[in-house]
Amino acid sequence: MDLSGYFSTMWADLPAIFSMLIVGLAGLVIVLVEAFRNKHRSIPYIAGGALALGMLWEVFQLGTPSETAFFDQIRTGGYAAYINLLVLGAGLFTVILSPPYLRRMGRNYGEVYALLLFCTVGMIMLATSNTLISIFVGLETMSVCLYILAGLLRDDAGGIESAFKYFLLGAFSTGFFLYGMALMYGTTGTMYLPEMAGAFPDGATPLFWTGVGLLLVGFGFKVSAAPFHMWTPDVYQGSPTTLTGYMSTASKAAAFASLILVLFFALPPEQWSLVLAVLALITMAVGNIMALRQNNVKRMLAYSSIAHAGYIFVALASGTTAGYSGALFYLLVYTIMNLGAFGVLALLEWDGKAGREQTLDSLAGVGLKRPVLGASMAVFMFSLIGFPPFGGFIGKYFIFAPAVSAGLTWLVIIGLLFSALSGYYYLRVIYVFYMQSADEVEAAQQVPAGAFSNLPAASTAAIAACAVLLLVLGIAFTGVAGVTESLFVQAEAMATTP
Repeated sequence: MDLSGYFSTMWADLPAIFSMLIVGLAGLVIVLVEAFRNKHRSIPYIAGGALALGMLWEVFQLGTPSETAFFDQIRTGGYAAYINLLVLGAGLFTVILSPPYLRRMGRNYGEVYALLLFCTVGMIMLATSNTLISIFVGLETMSVCLYILAGLLRDDAGGIESAFKYFLLGAFSTGFFLYGMALMYGTTGTMYLPEMAGAFPDGATPLFWTGVGLLLVGFGFKVSAAPFHMWTPDVYQGSPTTLTGYMSTASKAAAFASLILVLFFALPPEQWSLVLAVLALITMAVGNIMALRQNNVKRMLAYSSIAHAGYIFVALASGTTAGYSGALFYLLVYTIMNLGAFGVLALLEWDGKAGREQTLDSLAGVGLKRPVLGASMAVFMFSLIGFPPFGGFIGKYFIFAPAVSAGLTWLVIIGLLFSALSGYYYLRVIYVFYMQSADEVEAAQQVPAGAFSNLPAASTAAIAACAVLLLVLGIAFTGVAGVTESLFVQAEAMATTP
């Protein structure tokens, strides 16, 4: 790589990473403010303002062609802007919900918002990287911040356990990821994804595919794919609920976006389609079957997120641009559904331990007491099942249809059966919210008097907005679907970009 013109081109490339710059700088500002004005009330506003400004910038980048910056390390334009909007939006939603929740938990530290912003920077780099080395930098920046956020409840055994498991298993997955990178680089002589596709005109070597397999292990850990999912239920259950929602959506969206770039640019689809199909099958089975047994809603949503990772792998297994665009659309729908669901749980949490010991039955009848939250939760559950007219139905159509076209009808049938099975544990939440009496709950799980009084208006409005957005996506989905499809219109031109 010739770096002789680095300084002359750096200033021209800065607009390409405007979102990373503004969010990263806001994180540094928060660190300084926290150092001199501990827990200052302006800190969440600084974080939210930076994320909103980044989203505004990315909106104007959606229609621009895909290009590269910083010596082809980072991709910019339509695809990058779409994923960046998703990650920034998840971060903004988390910032809106977190202040009252963290104050209630006694953990409303300024460092939380700084870590969330630095984590967002890592996610943006991960999702838009054009080389293996920048993927790794983004992945580790994101992961280190999430390890710390997962252990925010330091005086709770569940919080410490979740952070320790996440860190320990994350370190193992990093080793797999790095070794896979080393093998892929050693056999191709390049770190650039587009150059890898042409490194083997007569077929890739077994050593290269070993590296690909190790790389998939690393990605599998980050997206909670079975059998690399073991950390997910414990970490989700022990982490602060608003941060769990961010962890389960933004990090998964960034990791899947990066995986799509690797599959699209570096690997021939006929070589790995069956592997991803088997991974999808195992992940859907483990997620849905284990979710049936859960009585804690956070653990149930954790296994649910594993199942939804399997659904996305169904689209990726098709190896087509329609499958990739369908996965992007589903990531948007999934992010809205899960953020809203975890947001409702955060507002209805009363055990003082991040909902770790709170069972589903303890929320009996809450849908009638809090109609906005109850109706919103019903929308999220119906959408997670895939009921029309909500966004989850359209999302599943866009991920299953390309798989049928690619000859994976057997996998789609299994996916539909598991979707039907998921109705049991999703509909159970609605049943408890509306049809179960609080008198039927055992005394240890009865809600304390006044537990759900004075719910934050901004948080409630944000959750209701997610429910409305799911309905809009289920009815007027063509605009967003057209955007995701257009991201791959220039597929051949992108694939030849060094």
